[in-house]
Amino acid sequence: MRVTGKNIVITGAASGIGAALARRFAAEGAAGICLADLDEDAAARVAAGLECRTVVRRTDVGEESQVRSMVEAATGELGPVDLMCSNAGIGTGAGLEATAEQWAAAWAVNVQAHVYAARAVLPSMLERGEGYLLHTCSAAGLLSQPGDAPYAVTKHAAVAFAEWLSLTYGDRGIRVSALCPQGVRTPLLTGGLDGHLAAKAVAAAGKVLEPEEVADTVIAGLEAEKFLILPHPEVAEYVRRKASDHDRWLSGIRRMVAGIQNRS
Repeated sequence: MRVTGKNIVITGAASGIGAALARRFAAEGAAGICLADLDEDAAARVAAGLECRTVVRRTDVGEESQVRSMVEAATGELGPVDLMCSNAGIGTGAGLEATAEQWAAAWAVNVQAHVYAARAVLPSMLERGEGYLLHTCSAAGLLSQPGDAPYAVTKHAAVAFAEWLSLTYGDRGIRVSALCPQGVRTPLLTGGLDGHLAAKAVAAAGKVLEPEEVADTVIAGLEAEKFLILPHPEVAEYVRRKASDHDRWLSGIRRMVAGIQNRS
């Protein structure tokens, strides 16, 4: 899929990967972009710099009614949604001590938001016989996330849901991609989790990319219609190693975490 001339919705669009996607899609000639985020003012500032039609909506992606209203607004002002980028995500930095509230919030934003987005846009896409869903899932959904149990679990679920969508609707014109980066310089990594084991593990795993580098990879991945979009190509090798010898992979991750903790 080429984004030129397409109508696009992006959640978590006020900063990080979402904002970078909005700027890159606009530069590629997108017809219109709906920028959704809890921080409506920040999303509006991103929208102000785009040379295409825009819609800005304050949206809590963990609430299905708000996701549906956001998609309805985007459709009403821009036209049918061609590409739905379900990008919002949260981390907790918690392990076994994670509270019920933290688990619920992670599930709502990292998993249910993808479900709500698909429910909102798929009927129209299926009627037209075409459409694209891009889910930001994280390499944690393919590997794991030391230091953050809710994040690791919910990102695995996000990848699984994207796979289910692809195998269920792929023969009906619906394309699905799971965006699975490792470290990206976003508020999630440099803000609330800065200095935490989860952030240190991400930094130890490889290069921390800029959001703009992720957007470049997304453009290439969408054009190739690849299910897995991997801004860090080494993730594919890590997944192969995990699949070929799970025990050895777990042992290696434990050694990495021990090394981080010993340096702290």
